[in-house]
Amino acid sequence: MRIPKKNVAFCLSLFSPKFPAPFSSRILRFSTGFPAKIRPIHTAGFNQSNSHYSKDDSAGTILGDKASQSHLMANSNGVEGLHVWSSPEGGCKIDIGKQIFCNRSLNMKNILAVGFDMDYTLAQYKPETFESLAYEGTIRKLVYDLGYPPELLEWTFDPKYMVRGLVLDKKRGNILKMDRHKYVKVAYHGFRELSKEDKVGTYGNTLIRDSFDEPDYALIDTLFSLAEAYLFAQLVDYKDNNPGKVPEGADYSHMYKDVRAAVDLCHRDGTLKQMVAKDPKRYINEDTSIVPMFKMLRASGRSTFLVTNSLWDYTNIVMNFLCASHTLDGSLSCNFDWLQYFDVVVTGSAKPGFFHEENRANIFKVEPESGMLLNTDNGTPMPQVGSTSPEVLLKGLNKSCRVFQGGNVAHLHKLLSIESSSQVLYVGDHIYGDILRSKKVLGWRTMLVVPELEREVKLLWELRDMRKQLRLLRDERDLVEDQIHHLKWSLKFESFRDDEKQKMISALGELESQRDQARLAHQQAQRECHQKFHKIWGQLMKTGYQNSRFAHQVERFACLYTSQVSNLSLYSPDKYYRPSEDFMPHEFHILPL
Repeated sequence: MRIPKKNVAFCLSLFSPKFPAPFSSRILRFSTGFPAKIRPIHTAGFNQSNSHYSKDDSAGTILGDKASQSHLMANSNGVEGLHVWSSPEGGCKIDIGKQIFCNRSLNMKNILAVGFDMDYTLAQYKPETFESLAYEGTIRKLVYDLGYPPELLEWTFDPKYMVRGLVLDKKRGNILKMDRHKYVKVAYHGFRELSKEDKVGTYGNTLIRDSFDEPDYALIDTLFSLAEAYLFAQLVDYKDNNPGKVPEGADYSHMYKDVRAAVDLCHRDGTLKQMVAKDPKRYINEDTSIVPMFKMLRASGRSTFLVTNSLWDYTNIVMNFLCASHTLDGSLSCNFDWLQYFDVVVTGSAKPGFFHEENRANIFKVEPESGMLLNTDNGTPMPQVGSTSPEVLLKGLNKSCRVFQGGNVAHLHKLLSIESSSQVLYVGDHIYGDILRSKKVLGWRTMLVVPELEREVKLLWELRDMRKQLRLLRDERDLVEDQIHHLKWSLKFESFRDDEKQKMISALGELESQRDQARLAHQQAQRECHQKFHKIWGQLMKTGYQNSRFAHQVERFACLYTSQVSNLSLYSPDKYYRPSEDFMPHEFHILPL
C-alpha cells in the first residue's frame, strides 16, 4: 500500500508559519483556567415541556436561550418559588434540579394507581444524623457483640465520602466504580487508591469477564448502604495496619459479613427506629409538597397505595411526621389522619420478595389503633371467633384506607382492582428492591428517586463550558494521534530522500511531544471536572466518558427518575412523559440544528 506524498506534505505543513497556533499553546491557555464544556448527560430533562433548549451541533452541547438560562439560575435553593401544578400559581417553568427525567414514554392517563415506598422515598433521611446513627450503632454491635477491639468506638463517619453505584470486592477489600460495560475505572483498597497497573492486573487481565455480583461482591445501591461501605473501608485499613487486632480468622470477606450482621442486629433490636421515633425532625427532612401531591393525585381519580418493609408502628410515626399532624403547641400529633391519602397501605412487605406472585406469604389486616394483626382470606376480612380480638376503635379513622402486613403483589392487585400491571406507577429509591423487580417481574411503570441528582444536574449546567472544552481537547488530541500514526506508516512503507525523511522524523518528534502535552492537559482537566462532582468518585452518572454502572441500571429499569418524590406535584397528573431522542455515536457529530 502506497501513501500519497501530498498527505505527508500536509503533516509537515502543520509546522509552517501559515498553520494556526500550535496545539500545545492552546493546551496552555486551557490549563491556566479557560472554561470548558461538554454535553450534559440528563438530556431527557432538558426536553421537558417546562423548559426550552436548543442544541449546538458543533459540539453536541445542549444550550439554553436567555430566558431558560436565567430560570436555571433562579430557585437554586430548592422548592422556593415552586408551586403545585394544580394550584393557581402552578404550571410554571420547573427548576432543573426538580425536573422529572424520562427514559421510557409514559402517559399518565393510562395509570390507574400510583404507589410509593416510604424509607428514602417519601421519607428522605438526613445523612449527617441518620446515617451517622446507623454507623455508630453498627460499631457498637461489632465491639460488644462480635468481639472487635474497643478502639473502634473512637472512629468517626464521613457521610460525604461514599456514593451510590459502587461495588465492594469482599475478598480483596477493594471499593470499585465501573462503567456500564463493567470496566473498573476507579478502585481503592480501603482508602488507598490502586495504581493503574494494580487495577488492570486485578480486574482487566482475565479471559472471562467478571460479573461483579454476589456472593463475591456487594452492590452499594441504596443510601442506607453508604455507612456500611465506609465502615468496611475503615476495617480494611485497620486490618492492614493492625493484623493482630482483628478477630482471629477475619479476612476481608469475613469482616464484611460481620458488618452486615451488625447492621441486621441494629434493625432487629429496633435501635435505629426507636431513636427516629423520639425525634423525627432530627433525622427526616420535611417536605411540605408531599400532602398536596397526594391530594392532587387522588383528585385526578387515581388510587394511591404505600408498600414499605417497615412495620406498622414505625410507618405510622414517619407518615404522621411527613403529613404534618401537629397539636396546638406545635408538637407532633400521632393519629391516623394521613391514611386519608391512601386506598391501601402494606407494611412489613418484605420486598423484593413481595413482587413475586408465587411468594405465598400470608396477608394480615392491621388494626391501626392497637397494631393487632387480624387474619384475612387473601385480603378479605374474616369474622373473628370468640372475644379474643380487641374492640375496634374507629373514632377519627378513615375507613376507606385498608392497612395490611405481608402478602404479595397478587393481593395488592386484587385490593386495588388492577387488571393490567402497566396501569401501576411505583415510586421507590432502591434499584434492586423497588425498581428492578417491579419493572422486570411485573411490568409496572417505575420512577426512581435519586436525591443526589438535584446537585448533579445543577453542576452539569454550571460546568457546561468546561465540559465542552474537554470535548474539544479530546478531539484535538485524537487528531494529533492520527497524524502520528500517518507519519509512522509513511516512514515504514514509503521511500524518501534523506532530507525528506529527516524532516518527517523531526515532525514526528514534535507531534509526539504535543500528543504527550495534550494527553497530560486533558487528563488534568478531566480530573478537575471529575472532582467538582465528588473528590473521589466523580459524577454519579458517569465514569470517564461512559455512563456509570448505576446510570446504566437507571436507564434500563426506571421509566422516570427525579431528585425527590414530591416533584410529581409540579407536573400535571395527566402528563405524557416523553424521552429525548437517542443518538448513536455516528449521529452525535451531525446533530440537527
